[in-house]
Amino acid sequence: MNAKKIAYWVTTILFCAMMTMSVVMYFQGSKQVIEGFAHLGYPPYFRFLLGTAKGLGVLALLVPGFAILKEWAYCGFTITLISAAVSHLASGDSPTQVIGPIVGLVILGASYVLRRGSPRQAV
Repeated sequence: MNAKKIAYWVTTILFCAMMTMSVVMYFQGSKQVIEGFAHLGYPPYFRFLLGTAKGLGVLALLVPGFAILKEWAYCGFTITLISAAVSHLASGDSPTQVIGPIVGLVILGASYVLRRGSPRQAV
């Protein structure tokens, strides 16, 4: 296994572990998670919708094959992480609250670039 493939799997598994932890927290419904969603202005059911989408996205990234589904998962996670950062800023949270989504976006981007290879490769 070459270094690029190892780096791809390290970033992908790290990202998927982060998303899986958030899925578990969303479905457990801890006081902190419920208050956090309310603070951002989201309705209570949104954590189940987002948790389900994240769980399906993790499966799409980890299951072999399904190249088009993986592209959609990368896109969905990108939108989710950018939206999380914007939501924290729009809700008056400190800029440090944006660090988590930005770090996630960087790891996701690394996974995507390592998976795709050169930008000149055919899509």
